[in-house]
Amino acid sequence: MNVLISGGAGFIGSHLALVLQAQGHGVTVLDNLHPQIHGPRAASASFLYRQIADKVTFIQGDVTNRSDWEKSLRGQDAVVHLAAETGTGQSMYRVAHYTEVNVGGIALLLDILANSPGHGVRKIVLASSRAVYGEGKYLDAQGQAVYPPPREADDLANGLFDIRHPVTKDTLQVVATDEAAAVHPTSVYGLNKLHQEQLLNTVCPTIGVSPVVLRYQNVYGPGQSLHNPYTGILSIFSTLIQQGREINIFEDGLESRDFVYIDDVVEATALALLREEANGQVFNVGTGVPTTVMEVAESLVRHFGKPTRLQVSGNFRLGDIRHNFADISRLQNVLDYTPKTSFQAGIGSFVDWVKRQEVGESNYEESLREMVERGLMK
Repeated sequence: MNVLISGGAGFIGSHLALVLQAQGHGVTVLDNLHPQIHGPRAASASFLYRQIADKVTFIQGDVTNRSDWEKSLRGQDAVVHLAAETGTGQSMYRVAHYTEVNVGGIALLLDILANSPGHGVRKIVLASSRAVYGEGKYLDAQGQAVYPPPREADDLANGLFDIRHPVTKDTLQVVATDEAAAVHPTSVYGLNKLHQEQLLNTVCPTIGVSPVVLRYQNVYGPGQSLHNPYTGILSIFSTLIQQGREINIFEDGLESRDFVYIDDVVEATALALLREEANGQVFNVGTGVPTTVMEVAESLVRHFGKPTRLQVSGNFRLGDIRHNFADISRLQNVLDYTPKTSFQAGIGSFVDWVKRQEVGESNYEESLREMVERGLMK
């Protein structure tokens, strides 16, 4: 088939483009080569762009531009919509911009298809996020599911980082979050992703398009941006280690995420695109295994082999979640997906790749100052 990948020069998109191209599909990429992702010299220096540049039909454009969409959609059978602004912290003070790109971009795509009765698009796969769940799923002492609200700033300031019952204040037990869990985002980014899902699932059935929603967990691996200071603690920590600097571990270092390797994410995305069983479904894409931030930092230090001070500071960002890891049973049962790469194997491959890249400035400290100035980080 002919597949359009918006954001196809990005981390996930470029890897997916290569896999689909190798399988014999026609691949078109629509991407604006944002400097925050690709650096200031994307055409010549971006690892992600260079690995697809001569293998796909590339259109440099923006998902907020109608004519760029119209040009890219000609002759396409399916769309994988990955293009997005992705920093949860940054989304809290660039509200209009994030909403314009994330919600406006998919709204424009759907508007064009709804008003083009002769279009050939039969499926749209949307890259959504675990951020739609907010804090995810917990159990109380009676085994009842609880979906807690955001943590209180006063509790965080006093070092009370664990999730407590909103009424009894008892500590709750975190469990894997399934697709039927309550959705209650704690960031503008998470809200954007939920709105994207709602738009997709509302409009697609009326225009003969099958929607598929993929709620990605924390995707990592070779090729992820080393320039973006707003997403990806593996990239941020790696740059600090290579520069011989201290790593500031927020909260108590025991907050956890589900880290899923890029190759596994690409496999899941390709399955969702190519198999009809995926049509109309929502899938978590992860490993089902939680890993703490401290485990991430210690693993990186061990793989780089450089002495690095890990400072557990107690700093926190308002809106950050404590834990979230995926229940992936639906993806396993419907699409026969099983993640193949353990965190330790994946982080080894990631570090080997990072060592071959130029060590540059990530503007990480500047991003933290922005958060502090706006009262979003303490």
